[in-house]
Amino acid sequence: MNIDEAREKLIVALDVESTEQALDLVEQLKPWAGMFKVGMQLFYSQGPAVIKDICRQGVKVFLDLKLHDIPNTVAQAVRVLTRLGVTMFNVHAAGGRAMMRAALESCGEESTALGIPRPLVVAVTVLTSIDQLAFNRELGLSGPVLDRVVAWALLAKECGLDGVVASAQEAAAIRQSCGPDFLIITPGIRPAGAAGGDQKRIVTPAGALAAGASRLVVGRPIIGAPEPVKAARAILSEMVVVVASSM
Repeated sequence: MNIDEAREKLIVALDVESTEQALDLVEQLKPWAGMFKVGMQLFYSQGPAVIKDICRQGVKVFLDLKLHDIPNTVAQAVRVLTRLGVTMFNVHAAGGRAMMRAALESCGEESTALGIPRPLVVAVTVLTSIDQLAFNRELGLSGPVLDRVVAWALLAKECGLDGVVASAQEAAAIRQSCGPDFLIITPGIRPAGAAGGDQKRIVTPAGALAAGASRLVVGRPIIGAPEPVKAARAILSEMVVVVASSM
């Protein structure tokens, strides 16, 4: 496994507010990242135009809006998002079977009509900011977080989705339950010694890959670093060593 293969597993989160900031980061980091994530902060600040601006830089975009509504509303939203040319977007597994199937169906229909590859559709499970205590006491959900994450992953797979977004702490169990081809996108990635911030269920890049993660989402440890390129390359170096040692 070389650095180019490892970079395809790295998704850099563009958690900024302006198009200028986002494009500057893309220009710096596109040799070192396989994809860039646009979340609520940037999308709600700049609107759909920022997606097209980023795509024009020749990079792949993961649109992270966690769609969660009635099936018809999500289906119509997905048609609009598919037209933007994103490579991947997500819905929330808590929306249920009908919603996830509606999202996948409308995505397939729209991409066929446009003559473009269908974007990957993945389901968010339990946010990495939720720990076991909050899961039980604040959300009122019983049992371990792990059980809910795996149950939602299995539901997403049953609905035909391409994968899930989940903490790497649950990646091994998801991989065992959902098989080798199911995508596991893992946020909450923090290099050893980095501050966790508001993330609770965090894992190092090495730990995430060892657990079976398909792709790692890294935001603040890269874009908040004094030298983002240096930070990205350090994370890639760790990924290369881990992946190589597992082959």
